[in-house]
This record gives sequence, structure tokens and C-alpha cells, in this order.
Amino acid sequence: MASAVLPSGSQCAAAAAVAAAAAPPGLRLRLLLLLFSAAALIPTGDGQNLFTKDVTVIEGEVATISCQVNKSDDSVIQLLNPNRQTIYFRDFRPLKDSRFQLLNFSSSELKVSLTNVSISDEGRYFCQLYTDPPQESYTTITVLVPPRNLMIDIQKDTAVEGEEIEVNCTAMASKPATTIRWFKGNTELKGKSEVEEWSDMYTVTSQLMLKVHKEDDGVPVICQVEHPAVTGNLQTQRYLEVQYKPQVHIQMTYPLQGLTREGDALELTCEAIGKPQPVMVTWVRVDDEMPQHAVLSGPNLFINNLNKTDNGTYRCEASNIVGKAHSDYMLYVYDTTATTEPAVHGLTQLPNSAEELDSEDLSDSRAGEEGSIRAVDHAVIGGVVAVVVFAMLCLLIILGRYFARHKGTYFTHEAKGADDAADADTAIINAEGGQNNSEEKKEYFI
Repeated sequence: MASAVLPSGSQCAAAAAVAAAAAPPGLRLRLLLLLFSAAALIPTGDGQNLFTKDVTVIEGEVATISCQVNKSDDSVIQLLNPNRQTIYFRDFRPLKDSRFQLLNFSSSELKVSLTNVSISDEGRYFCQLYTDPPQESYTTITVLVPPRNLMIDIQKDTAVEGEEIEVNCTAMASKPATTIRWFKGNTELKGKSEVEEWSDMYTVTSQLMLKVHKEDDGVPVICQVEHPAVTGNLQTQRYLEVQYKPQVHIQMTYPLQGLTREGDALELTCEAIGKPQPVMVTWVRVDDEMPQHAVLSGPNLFINNLNKTDNGTYRCEASNIVGKAHSDYMLYVYDTTATTEPAVHGLTQLPNSAEELDSEDLSDSRAGEEGSIRAVDHAVIGGVVAVVVFAMLCLLIILGRYFARHKGTYFTHEAKGADDAADADTAIINAEGGQNNSEEKKEYFI
């Protein structure tokens, strides 16, 4: 908002009055407007009482312009457009634009509305007050234009897992420039934006480089714009279509307890999921031929009347246009008396080459593995307890033999002749000289 104070207001008013009186009636009003507008361009001193406010409006909506006067003295108020054409002089509208409508007119305010605002309406609008001296103030109308088109484009409609694709989003003809944000599902990503300006309008293009994975299949990529003329979320999206090689898993459907004994039947089901869906699922026996009594039916493998010769690794293979993978099942046939089965681990979803090996592709294809692991734990604990008990028994036997070998009768020197002596003195004498009796005193160790 800017203001100016005009000098010699009485002289301008007098000149306007004389001219108006001398002019024909049809030109009188136009002459007054011209003289007052010219006088308003002459800057002077102090005492500003005219005020306005800047206006920001969205294209197509309504802008309200208000010329307000403090300490009004019933002076004339007029409103001019950016080309300094009079929109309203008091309550009269000389400009033939019906979009301007008078909302309020009094000695202290001139309020006008402008409907269906367009970008061409942007600029400075002048309020003039014909006081002594005359005053002028201006308000700036800023027009916001939301993006007219929001387009998203993906480089490839169908991508392969691990591939990097380019996604572009364009917001056209906005004012000011639009801010573009990227999301993959609920995760925000960072893109690179470029802005082009043309005739006070802006077109923004944002580029996103995205490496896709099989988990991204069916996930939306969202382009969302932020703009002061946009309320809520203005966005567009495209769903990713990602192709990936099969994921293979072997499921034991029979026997239910997971323990394969001689004479039993075995049924395995191969589950293969990929995009596109694998068209062929095959069973092979690694390093050997399939048993003659094995029956193959699509993804199912059935072996009746199991025996020891059926032991080995059975592989399910699946492939599509992206690649191939397989899962292994290690079969071990137990005796009919077996009650527990050790844990056997298989390798599933193997890649086409060793270089493509991924730790995520390693899994356990052995049915009933958890129960088998628990069985192994119990066997280990039982073995440890047996070893401890055996060690304790051995220790007890050794200690018993040690104490038994040291069992017997031991005599002191004085007691060697005590058996045949009548009294103690005789016993001592016999002990000192009775060496002949020593052969009769023998010790025996058992």
C-alpha cells in the first residue's frame, strides 16, 4: 500500500468547478474525473487519512477492494484500475465491466467486489480521496492459479524386479510454481524438479528414479502437489506392475505326523508363486532316477509303499519368463519301529546361477522340521544323562575295589607277642625276641 498527499487542493477544486460549469452537461462528469485524477498524481505533505489492504484471491473467485477513510469530511472517494480508469466515482460506475459491483458506499468507505477474477485482473488498484489536500492509496491484487493439469508418466508399464525405472510428474500452468512430493505407498521418496516460466505462469516437472522389487508389485506411486490455491490433497497415482521369478515351497501333505516309515505312503505338494505365474512345475530326483512306483500329478508327488531305496533328494522346479527356482526335499525312510525323526534341512528357491544366490532364498522345505528338532533335543539330553549315570557307576566301582584291597589286620610292634604271653611284661619280652613267631603272624590282603 502506498500513499501521496496533494498540495493546493483548493486550487484544483476551483479549477474543476469552473471547468464543469462551462462544459456541456454530457461532458461535465468526465471533465471532473479527469481533473481530479490529474490532481491526485501531484504528491504533497502530511495528514494521510485514506487506507487500503492488499488482496490475494484464487482465480475464478471474488476479490473485495475497500477504500477506508479515517476522520471523514464527506470528501469524494473514487476507485481506479491498474490502467487508471475509474471503476467507481462515489456510487457511480463509469467503467462498463459488470464484474465490479458496489458493496458499500459511505463517507468513510467505498467497498467494491470483483467477481470471476482472472490473471489479467492482477495489479495495483488506486483509491483517491479529494480532500484538501487530495490523497491517494493503492492496493495490490494477487491472483493465485492452481495447476491446470497433473500428469504422471512411468517409463515402463511393466518392470522386472531389480530394475530401475523413471517416473515423471508434471503440474502445468500454475502461479506461483507448484511443489511436487513423491510417495510409494505410505513412504515418501525424493525426486528432482525443474521449473519453466511462461507469461507469468509456471510448469513444474519432477523426476523420480525408482528401483523396484517384487514387494512393490501392486503398490501405488503417488504424485502429490502443494500449492496455496489448492485445499486438501491434489494428487495422481499409478500402480506398479513388477514381474519376478517364482518362489517355490514344498509342503508335505501325507503322512500327517511327518515321519516317513517303511511301507508308508508319501505325498508332497509343490507351491510355486511368481509373476507371471509359472506355467510349468516339474519334479526330479537329484543324482538318481525317480522310483518306478512314484506317481507325478502336476505339482504333486506321490510315492506308495516307501522303502530304503527311496531315500534321496527330491526337487521341485518352477520357471517363468523372468527366471527359474527350485526347492529340495530330503527323504529318509525309517524302520517301522522308529518313533522320532531327525531334522533334515532343504534348500529352496535356488537361483539360476551361484552369482544370483540370495540369502532370502534359503528356507527349510522339510515338513515337520520343528517337531524333529525337538526330538533331537530330547535325544541329546537323554544321551547326556546316560553318560553321567555311567560315569558315576564306574566311579563307585573303582572306589569299592580300592577300599577292598586295603582291608586287613595290622599289628603294632608291641602286639607281636601278645597272643601267647600271660602278662604284659612277657608280651614285651616275646615281642623283642620272638622273631621266630613272626613267621606265624602273617597278613593276608584280599
